[in-house]
Amino acid sequence: MKKIFVLLLVAGVLAGCNTLQGVGKDIQKGGAAIEKAANK
Repeated sequence: MKKIFVLLLVAGVLAGCNTLQGVGKDIQKGGAAIEKAANK
C-alpha cells in the first residue's frame, strides 16, 4: 500500500512542476508527506 502511495505521490510531483525551482519545492513537500505518513 505504501509503495502505491509513494508512486502516486512521485507521479503527481513530476506532473505538477514546471520549473527546476518548482521541482525542489515539490520534492520537499513530497518528502514531508512521506515522513508524515511514516510516522502514523
